[in-house]
Amino acid sequence: MIKLVAIDLDGTLLDSKKEISARNKEALTQAKAAGVKIVICTGRPLAAIGIYLDALNLRDNGDYSITFNGGLVQKNDTGEIIEKSSLALENVHELYELAKSLNVPLDILSDGLVMQLSTTQEYESLYSQLNKLLTFESYEVAQLTTDRIYNKAVIAVDQAYLDEQIKKIPSLFYDRYEVIKTRSNLLEFMPKGITKAYGISLLARDLGIKQEEIMTIGDEENDVPMIEYAGLGVAMENAVAKVKGLADVITDTNDNDGVAQAVEKFVLEPLRGGN
Repeated sequence: MIKLVAIDLDGTLLDSKKEISARNKEALTQAKAAGVKIVICTGRPLAAIGIYLDALNLRDNGDYSITFNGGLVQKNDTGEIIEKSSLALENVHELYELAKSLNVPLDILSDGLVMQLSTTQEYESLYSQLNKLLTFESYEVAQLTTDRIYNKAVIAVDQAYLDEQIKKIPSLFYDRYEVIKTRSNLLEFMPKGITKAYGISLLARDLGIKQEEIMTIGDEENDVPMIEYAGLGVAMENAVAKVKGLADVITDTNDNDGVAQAVEKFVLEPLRGGN
């Protein structure tokens, strides 16, 4: 029996208009009412998903989200962090030098603040277009201090240019960080070992939920670890090939209520005594 459903946002729960369909909302509302934990699992900070938590009525005591691709596990009602992992200042300095060498913009996320570092004069970061609910401020690397939390680093730039620059990243960065494309024009750096699966495993441990009682739903490369980890990994029909190849089940697209279809079949029907 599924007791926890972890769901990605973009390309999964959200349709092409960045909205949650009525059918998706109804299926998740019914699952929550039946006692199933509905957990948004995203690369975004909590400040950037509030409208979706409100739409799904996931602001009660006992509602949780996994943010920063597994870097934080938080209570939705208070924002309290119950599990966390972040980058050290020395990591930020190292990634700053990498971004300069690649001639790409670098943004550092610190909770709801995005610190935009001056690593290139030629390319402007696209991150503010991708996450309009966050606060963006320009910083010099010398202004960064050890008392801040650095959740992740991102490079958001034209896809064709990004793909070319990715080829130039030295292998040691893949040894030291989780380096993942979360969208076609967005590359993210997380602490090594920190993935959505890691965040889910911590929350499941805290809640006493077994791995086989977890269903995950996603579409992008950063969803691969949680698709592999879950008792039931579900890929969207619009998912990248790697996700679809590793999933236990492929549901419909994000524009055709794929999340609702999976929840109805694998969560609600068994609860009602169906096959």
